[in-house]
Parts: sequence; C-alpha cells; structure tokens
Amino acid sequence: MEVFGLKFPNPVGLAAGMDKFAAAIPAWEQIGFGFCELGGVTRLAQPGNPSPRMFRAPAAGAVINRMGFNNPGAGAFAQTLAEWKKSGRWPKHPVGINLGKSKVTPLEKAAEDYAGSFRLLREYGDFFVINVSSPNTPGLRQLQDKAALDEILAVVCELQKTGSRQPAILVKIAPDLSFEALDEILELATARKLSGIVATNTTITRPETGDPHLQKIYAETGGLSGRPLRERSTEIVRHIFKQTKGALPIIGVGGIFNANDAWEKIAAGASLIQIYTGMVYEGPGLPKKIVTEFIRRMRSEGINNFKDVIGLESKR
Repeated sequence: MEVFGLKFPNPVGLAAGMDKFAAAIPAWEQIGFGFCELGGVTRLAQPGNPSPRMFRAPAAGAVINRMGFNNPGAGAFAQTLAEWKKSGRWPKHPVGINLGKSKVTPLEKAAEDYAGSFRLLREYGDFFVINVSSPNTPGLRQLQDKAALDEILAVVCELQKTGSRQPAILVKIAPDLSFEALDEILELATARKLSGIVATNTTITRPETGDPHLQKIYAETGGLSGRPLRERSTEIVRHIFKQTKGALPIIGVGGIFNANDAWEKIAAGASLIQIYTGMVYEGPGLPKKIVTEFIRRMRSEGINNFKDVIGLESKR
C-alpha cells in the first residue's frame, strides 16, 4: 500500500515513545511492523522528568506516562541513525521521526528548535511528525494554537522543499482538542500541504471509576494511553476524514489492542495505525496478529483491497 508517497508492507506501525534512542530499529521490522516512528527527539539532549514517571493500570488496559521527552538530542540521534545505515540493518519499511520541543527552549523560539532538529535528521526520516501535543513538556500544547503552529510549519515546510530529499511532514494532535480547534489545524494542514495527521497523542482527561486502585493511578500527572482513549481517538479520526473528505491521510493511534480495534480506526478513516500500549499488554506478537486477523476479516466481508476499508463506515 502507498500513503504520502511511501510504500508500506502493512498498515500497522510502532507509535512514537517506544524507541526514543533509536536503539532497536531492526527489531520493529522483524516482529512484523509495517513502519516505525522513532523518538520523540528534541534539538537538545534532556533526561526527562524524574522517576517514577510511568504507571500501569492493567484493569483498564491503560498506561499513564510523564516521561518528558527523555532523549539523547537530535545530534546524537543522527549519529546513531548513521551507524544503523552503515551496519546494513536498516529496515525496508518506512521510518518516521517524531520531533518535540526542547524543554529549555522558550515557546517563542519553538520554530527554530524544531527546524534545528529537522536539519540534523532529514536524511534519515522518510516522514517527520511535528509533535505539539505531548502533555509532559510545560506549555507545549499551546503550540497547537493556529498562529504558533503555523510559525513552526512555515519554517519546517520551507526547509523540506530544499535539498534533493523531501520527507513527508505530519503533525500530531491531542485528543483533548475541541472540534473547532481541530478544524483550524486542518485548515493549516491544507494550506501548508502537509502529508497527514497523527491522531492522537495521550489524553490529560481520566475516565470515571469507582475502583480505588484505579483512582490512585489516575491521580498521577501525565498522559493516559490505552483502552480508555480508544473511543475518543476514533471520534477524532472520523471527524478529520469527514472534514477533509478523505483527502488528508490519517495515522490512527489510541487503544488498539486487536484487529477489531484496528478495523474501527481504519473504517473511521485512518490509512495507517500505530500501537504503543497494546504492545505493553499484548506483547511483541501483536503486529503480526493484527495483520493476520485483519486479512481474515476482509475476506469474510468480501473485501479484496485494503483501501476499500479506509473510511468504510462513511460509505455505508
């Protein structure tokens, strides 16, 4: 299948946040992923937030994290990627790189920060995701504001046009945005000719529960991912697909634990999907299992082409 000019062996990808140091690039292809998104990476190296900073809620199939973009910095990250390239173990599938803002960089200098990372890494990524939606860097979500985001996109998209290699540019959004704010981002995405949207990041909201143990975990600061996020992220995928009439590719992320969850996201309008928390609870066999069961369901419903599943619910 082809999305934003890249060929994907299957639509199941590794979400950003799992491989923040580009330490396991060959592994993702080997366990069955159709693509991977490395990072988030910031221009400057940073240790992230103090530990403990990740919490499991097994009863809810959820994880809360406040990692805080712990990573080696774009320069060191580029060096690691160069070594992987030389080793001959670079994957055949598309490799994405998630770019965040350095914590010490003021919001008014964010565009420069993202541009600096892009310059260092552009030779290695097939696509880049501008992450302005992590809840764990103070003030970062303010960059989803139309004017602030446009400033970043203007600089990065201008850089993208220069040079022989022009990787795809996407933006990753929060599930907590109103539809009005989301529509403003979609206007920008169209105006700046972005390749797609990643929907969604983790949420700062918490589901209601009477379970005291869950209440204790939910009280932790950070972004929540996993099953409780599934419905809202699908709702946002559906909205984007409807508003853009399917013209803007969507990577659907949030609460995908099996082929039925994957089907829900793709039928709502996602061209690709990503998993993170599903890997935590279901293990490394999950990508292949999703692909196998997805194909089985396509056959049972008499669908021969994967593209026919994208946005299927709006066609019926």
